Amino acid sequence: MKSLSRNGYLLLVFSMLFHQNSNAQKPNTAYPESRQVQQNDTYHGTVVNDPYRWLEDDRARETTDWVNRQNAFTLAHLSTIPFRDSLKTEMQGYWNYVRYQTPFRCGDNFFYYRQDGQQNQPVLYYMKSLEFVPFSYFDPNKLSSDGTTALTQTVPSRDGKHLVFQVSEAGSDWNSIRIKETKSMKTLPEVIDGVKFSSISWFKDGFFYSKYPKAETGNAANEYHSVYYHRLGTAPTQDSLVWQDKEHPRRNFNASVTDDERYLVISGSESTSGNSVFVQDLSVKSSSPRAIVKSFEYDFDLMGNFGEELVFLTNHKAPRKRIITINPRAIDEKNWTVILAESDEIIQSASLCWRSIVVHTMKDASSRLYIHNQKGLRTHTVPLDGFGTVEGISGSMRDSLMFFSYTTFTQPATVYRYQLNNHRMAVQFKSTLPYAADDFMTSQVFYNSKDGTRIPMFLVHKKGLKPNGKLPTLLFGYGGFNISKTPEFKPERMVLLNHGGVFALPSLRGGGEYGSEWHDAGTKLRKQNVFDDFIAAAEYLISEGYTSPATLGIAGRSNGGLLVGASMTQRPELFKVALPAVGVMDMLRFQKFTIGWAWTRDYGSSDDPKEFNALYAYSPYHRLKPETCYPATLVTTADHDDRVVPGHSFKFAARLQEVQSCSNPALIRVDTDAGHGSGKPLSKLLDEQSDIFAFLLYHLGVRL
Repeated sequence: MKSLSRNGYLLLVFSMLFHQNSNAQKPNTAYPESRQVQQNDTYHGTVVNDPYRWLEDDRARETTDWVNRQNAFTLAHLSTIPFRDSLKTEMQGYWNYVRYQTPFRCGDNFFYYRQDGQQNQPVLYYMKSLEFVPFSYFDPNKLSSDGTTALTQTVPSRDGKHLVFQVSEAGSDWNSIRIKETKSMKTLPEVIDGVKFSSISWFKDGFFYSKYPKAETGNAANEYHSVYYHRLGTAPTQDSLVWQDKEHPRRNFNASVTDDERYLVISGSESTSGNSVFVQDLSVKSSSPRAIVKSFEYDFDLMGNFGEELVFLTNHKAPRKRIITINPRAIDEKNWTVILAESDEIIQSASLCWRSIVVHTMKDASSRLYIHNQKGLRTHTVPLDGFGTVEGISGSMRDSLMFFSYTTFTQPATVYRYQLNNHRMAVQFKSTLPYAADDFMTSQVFYNSKDGTRIPMFLVHKKGLKPNGKLPTLLFGYGGFNISKTPEFKPERMVLLNHGGVFALPSLRGGGEYGSEWHDAGTKLRKQNVFDDFIAAAEYLISEGYTSPATLGIAGRSNGGLLVGASMTQRPELFKVALPAVGVMDMLRFQKFTIGWAWTRDYGSSDDPKEFNALYAYSPYHRLKPETCYPATLVTTADHDDRVVPGHSFKFAARLQEVQSCSNPALIRVDTDAGHGSGKPLSKLLDEQSDIFAFLLYHLGVRL
């Protein structure tokens, strides 16, 4: 018999697996009933059936009953996994370490958040200047009995006398603003509600913030985002309206004040990328905001100012970004000055600290950190080890001391302090782990996607692990919104790694790993590139002998949930387990709910004929087909997710249960008093991740 090439062998294996799946055992238990309705919509001449439209109303009693029945059904399945309890105990061990966030200065003190393995929420600590001896300041775990109230942002006043907190309940994106006197710890009586997607920037005896007219409890579109100014000691009803755009209700606005309090800079956005810029000279009493950037085509991220000159990090005429200055009195592009030109490394962020510009770049999805002078000349390279990610750079023009953190796949964030005046660096905080990080290794490989594009991918596993064609493997991805997926520590993944598994993270198009061109290559009519990249990653892992379709699982959150949904519906025979979390699953209606309208920059809209055709071709909810064996699937979402509303997951799960033709389970797990993920308490994280990884390992054939 003539020998087969590796690709030919893979095609034969895939064919055999597909044949086996198509004749797999039918489900032997009935899923909870999901009522179907006659709902037909016509898009540009195409009639589309939506039988589970009623599940979009996540506050309806019928939907609540459906969720309760689904959760009970899922719990019954998970309870049959013999090692579920022991896995949770093991996972608790991996979570049992102290983790730190980067300190920030407030007056003469430094504040930072610290959380041990038993606390639901991180606790705020402070250190007296230069002494670095921590003292507990405020414990948000006391705000709610179940730990579901979280502090999502903390901003100190310039004089150090006050701290402003944004507070979220039950994981919602809706926040309230509260204020404390730093020294006395007294909480001021004013509470500002209706805040969502807001920055906070201090000016004199108050601060600028953004909010919507009212906090909607349902799934209505968020509109008329406006900027306000709150003066300390006054009622929020007296807050001054600073900026709004009644002609364009679906624009968001955020305000920043330069460190010297000279300029107010208002950034406007229509989507998740690109912004306009308005500037007001606060030193001139009669001044008002005027546009210096009118379009929404490029990103202009304010870094601060050098006197009259505003400093921006931008991708304008620089897909990998550059640093420029703009004088508000001479805004023509010919007057712009380039401080740091675009290079082969994409600039992730840049900060003005003391007399320097701290520049965080990325090469092949791993961080680099450089110090430049104010003319853009590089003066120092900050030493970093291995593949990792810089986070939380904290410093100011008034202080030579800077903090930053650095994390890897197997080591949580280590916090460093760095003296910009003499370039000395030291460890400020480092976690002590319940395992030896040196027992694991990270490598980076490159593979070709369907169209030949070269894609990087990280592989993480135990040292000495040899490919044998059947290693339990989790392929995780995102690929959207110009967001870079880089090395990140997640303690739950250690369960997989400790039991001989492989974790794989490809840098998919649609993300920001190589700049705006990489991002654009995975948007709108080219969104299929993202799914092709992900599928090619799976094929690479199989062809290189790491795993097989019987031992390969895929996972992703939010836009990554869409990625999983599209991949499992396009290539169901390629994966054994699918874990779509808080995913965007109905690509024809996402723009109708909460902030979904802002995603059309990446996805397009079903209102446009060409974009409708592209969306309909991959929309996970609509691509599910009868008589198909789909992977063992655990959909996860939360009842308070007001970003990607849970109706996406509800409809997808109901349809999947309807069409699933084999014994692979199709389940949904709906968390209560939780949202899109931010601020989720440790107790809920442990419960959720224990269930997810028990499901994953069990259906990949791992027996603990």
